[in-house]
Amino acid sequence: MTPRRAGLLAALLLVPSPGMAQPAPEAAAEVRAARLAQNAAIAARQLDSMATFWTTDVVIVSSRGGVMRGKEAYRQAFAGDSSLIYVRTPDRIEVSAAWPLAWEEGTWVGQVGTSGPALIGGRYAAQWHRIGGRWLIRSELFVGMRCAGEACGWPVQSP
Repeated sequence: MTPRRAGLLAALLLVPSPGMAQPAPEAAAEVRAARLAQNAAIAARQLDSMATFWTTDVVIVSSRGGVMRGKEAYRQAFAGDSSLIYVRTPDRIEVSAAWPLAWEEGTWVGQVGTSGPALIGGRYAAQWHRIGGRWLIRSELFVGMRCAGEACGWPVQSP
């Protein structure tokens, strides 16, 4: 490769992605706001609103190892679990400078109602993708780290 072509290639690699036009602190604040809004939809059991935060092809690994693929499968999992409210609390959100992607990690709990005792909880990570001006969850990984009462008897799901 000639020095001129190498310079041109380097310059092209430094051009920001069209999908990532906003500064990282602003984007991180948007991701955090989206997470809090989804938490509110989960607490209110508004399944349709909750699902608007996921990409169509979202992939989830649940706290005990189950895998769900697709927005409708994830929505149905929430529809079938009416006893617990899940709250995700971000510790860190990092936004890519090169792509319209963000990383979120934090803690989560599954509690009885909006103020009841936590039965299960742990750590999570999420990949967000900015699509059409909105941050959407492309994937989530939950790991159960603690339990109380009946939840301690729930089995780990095998692949």
